[in-house]
Amino acid sequence: MQTVNFKQNKFLSHHHIISAFLILLLFIAPLPAPAQDTSSVDILRQMGKAFAKISEKASPAVVGIKADQTVSQKYSTMPNWPFGDPFDDDFFERFFGRPFPYRRSPQRKSHRAVQGSGFIVSADGHILTNNHLVGEAEDVKVKLADGREFEAKVIGSDPDTEVAVIKIDADNLPILELADSDTLEVGEWVIAIGNPFGLSHTVTAGIVSAKGRSGFRLAEYEDFIQTDAAINPGNSGGPLINLDGKVVGINTAIVTGHLAYRGNIGIGFAIPINMAKFIYGQLIEGGKIVYGALGVIIRDLDADLAESLGLQDTKGVAIAEVIEGSAAEKAGMKRYDVVVEFNGEKVEKVNEFRSRVAMLKPGTKVEIVVVRNGKRKTLNAELGESSTELKTAKIPLKAIEQLGLTVQNLTDDLAERYGYEDQEGVIVTHVEPGSEAARKGIKPGMLIMEVDQKPVRNTRDFDQAIGKAAEAGKVLLLINDGRFRLLIVLKLPEE
Repeated sequence: MQTVNFKQNKFLSHHHIISAFLILLLFIAPLPAPAQDTSSVDILRQMGKAFAKISEKASPAVVGIKADQTVSQKYSTMPNWPFGDPFDDDFFERFFGRPFPYRRSPQRKSHRAVQGSGFIVSADGHILTNNHLVGEAEDVKVKLADGREFEAKVIGSDPDTEVAVIKIDADNLPILELADSDTLEVGEWVIAIGNPFGLSHTVTAGIVSAKGRSGFRLAEYEDFIQTDAAINPGNSGGPLINLDGKVVGINTAIVTGHLAYRGNIGIGFAIPINMAKFIYGQLIEGGKIVYGALGVIIRDLDADLAESLGLQDTKGVAIAEVIEGSAAEKAGMKRYDVVVEFNGEKVEKVNEFRSRVAMLKPGTKVEIVVVRNGKRKTLNAELGESSTELKTAKIPLKAIEQLGLTVQNLTDDLAERYGYEDQEGVIVTHVEPGSEAARKGIKPGMLIMEVDQKPVRNTRDFDQAIGKAAEAGKVLLLINDGRFRLLIVLKLPEE
């Protein structure tokens, strides 16, 4: 180690200060190159061994999944977008190239086999995976790490969260333990295991890039973990694992850089395992999936809305409407309230808030802090219930195909563009030439508000209502064409 000597001079008074500074430098100076290199290699070697141990332990519980899906060719959708049809740009896509879940198109049916992943969570064969892989599949096969293959039964799938459960008839299977994803921190190391492009039990590592990602319209309730662990088509449904060897998420989607390249660019998303656990328990019980509900219509704050409400901060969720008789009304919530805290945690965005409410059981007592007329107010509510019927098979689309139209959820942007502010319904994005809808004068941009005298709020409501109407062979639609309300009756195919 090199040392430095100083001669006395007129600045001797600073001798002690300088000496102390030099001693500090000696302590913080880097190690000689050989020692430093050896230390770095040892750290990397230990990290590699840790990854190897986790992978060795977890891989036997990871399975490959092949599903036979009935798919269709998409028609183009709403014309005259100012910058082209946004749905033609699959910048953000599901694995296997499936369209956004809220999009419904007239279809030309065909079959295709898709591949994905899953992981065993019970010794008797329950497997967690993604809804978009098996939810609409007619045949599902599972291959274990030891080479055995099984026919799998779809126990249930939930498009609202993208979680699905399948089961194989086997015993004494290896399982993966589920972590508490709420404790996951940005920057933590995670490992993804799956079958990208059919390459069985591929292991990749990365970090948690972000939490609480939402707004992609992949599911009704979004609270994704973002990771740069390399995941690709075929990883979908596989586990995202922490350094304790426990599952923190279900790998679900990726961002791709270009249509011609559908591989990993370092941005992948996983469903938090706490959300999956909430759904899993209900799926294996059967019947219906139940979410907590407040009974409010909400929107994100922006600068203009915040200013109108006398607020400087744009973090929070504004109440546009309180449903009569709901938990929110009973708790005293009012229109123009801004929710800033929920059960002691800050509220910043709509999707995040909706997911947190939904993942609590009906009857749960919650504390909500709102800002009303510039003052904070604490309210207490007992959550109500929002539910959806358990989905175990494909939604029949025969009636929708026959209608020859495509509908989409009414977003704020579309409502503003077409003059449907404060309206509810689904907007028509495409009408197939020569179809029943075209013959009756339905055009893109019209808003379907009711089906058989019942309001429809989203595409799921619309699909279910059309499915029921198919039994009668016709359907009555209440349509807003931008000027008037129209009553149009369409004939449906007989079952």
